Amino acid sequence: MAHFAELDENNVVLRVIVVSNEMMIENGQESESKGITFCKQLFGKDTNWIQTSYNKGFRKNYAGIGFIYDINRDAFIPPKPEGEGWILDEESFTWQQEVSNNE
Repeated sequence: MAHFAELDENNVVLRVIVVSNEMMIENGQESESKGITFCKQLFGKDTNWIQTSYNKGFRKNYAGIGFIYDINRDAFIPPKPEGEGWILDEESFTWQQEVSNNE
């Protein structure tokens, strides 16, 4: 099964759906663009979809509602936790609590 995230105009994830692998086959191989076409046919042409990986095989994180898709990094980034002292780990694209050196 493949997973696709619907994005709003700011690349914020609105929902994630499961698409059967059979709906993604093009010329005998899985095709992300074929899956996107299927999603657009199902939910409307003006919707914006991108594939996400449940196993984190690509795009760094499995998309969730409220995540942002960063097109330049080709990564889904979770919402920043509330409060101060959070920094984005540029390898995992997850938020880490900043360690204070004042202790």
